[in-house]
Amino acid sequence: MNARDLYPGVIGMQTERPVYEEIEELLEAIEPPPVALVEQRADSPRALRDIRAAVGEALRSVEIPTGSVAVGVGSRGVGRISDVVAALVALLKEAGAEPFVIPAMGSHGASTAEGQADVLAHLGVSEERVGCPVRATMEAVKVGETLSGVEVFMDKNAFEADAVVVVNRIKPHTAFRGTVESGPTKMLAIGLGKQKGAHSIHAAGWGKIHETIPQAARVAVETGKVAFGLAVLENADEEPYRVAAIPAGKLEESEAPLLEDAKRKLMRLPFDDIDLLIIDQIGKNISGDGADPNVTGRYPTPYATGGPNVERMVFLDLTPETGGNANGLGAADVVTERLVSKMDRPATYLNALTSTTPFPVKIPMTMPSDRTAIAAALAMTAGVSPSEARLVRIKNTLKLRQMWVSEALLAEVEGDERLRVVEDPRPMGFDADGSLL
Repeated sequence: MNARDLYPGVIGMQTERPVYEEIEELLEAIEPPPVALVEQRADSPRALRDIRAAVGEALRSVEIPTGSVAVGVGSRGVGRISDVVAALVALLKEAGAEPFVIPAMGSHGASTAEGQADVLAHLGVSEERVGCPVRATMEAVKVGETLSGVEVFMDKNAFEADAVVVVNRIKPHTAFRGTVESGPTKMLAIGLGKQKGAHSIHAAGWGKIHETIPQAARVAVETGKVAFGLAVLENADEEPYRVAAIPAGKLEESEAPLLEDAKRKLMRLPFDDIDLLIIDQIGKNISGDGADPNVTGRYPTPYATGGPNVERMVFLDLTPETGGNANGLGAADVVTERLVSKMDRPATYLNALTSTTPFPVKIPMTMPSDRTAIAAALAMTAGVSPSEARLVRIKNTLKLRQMWVSEALLAEVEGDERLRVVEDPRPMGFDADGSLL
């Protein structure tokens, strides 16, 4: 029995295959507004010139462990992460330790050992580059429970080592607010716990996660395995401007002021109200949610706020580094066939199952090209004609020094001393396939 037999009179009202002719005819008449290239100036700290020296100076504030040392590294595209890890490994060796790198990224990398090792290799963290073995496993050991009964896990290789060090960037989280958010504390609680640990923390509830993460990190520290966390802070150009080593027992209290500093230095979009935001690429190496909600203003939970009011948003593609993980695409109103065709659904869905947030993996309206996706979003921006739309286009949410903006925003550009027009307005260019030039 086929679908026609089951649903007589219904199938006949629908097309049997996707037909875009009528849609394309409708969207062909919608012309995106001309855009100007605008540059944003940010008062930002200078990047560290000598990573090895900066890491060495940071390590003066902690006791260097001996024996085997597991160095936890995550899946985010932290600026110069391979240099930071290589410097740390070299200094640990000089102190007599035997370091090895482990993926500390929860369920990322499709929740397989090979996938997680591949993520690190994409980031430049390989045995050849950092000077020590990379040991990946998805096995995790339960190390205890929080006072509220949340189970805490630790990577098996880390648990069997003499000591553990975690390396992570400190920045605002994409789904909650707390005294600590993304940083070494979160890596101890979630990243180091592999899929089991990550799910355990998230399943306890997003409304309480700002408390659960520090509590779980304390359980990890109480094992006596954790030596210290190496925190990296980045400037507006994604370059490390500070590296801080924090003893395990002082992680939470020391991270809090660093987080406030990171929040002040986070580069954001310079407009409060945007009719259409176009983002060329999303990916896990850019943000845990593909595009950083702290930039876009669209969050996967109600426990974080901030950012611009964006009426419509379009995602055009995935980064190569994300390996098909399209987590976060659900925040868009329209995406392209190109993006969806690159989506590794099991890897993406595993992200949602682990974090307990289905919204980021929902597939939005999907259009066959960049042009039709942009036109569709403009067509759905009620009360605003395409020629007058407040449109912004960025490469990704980490690249905010330059952006394309429509003429409707140029008055704001002229009134903001941080902004200047680099190229005068011109029509958005598309090739024969409808791809943005």
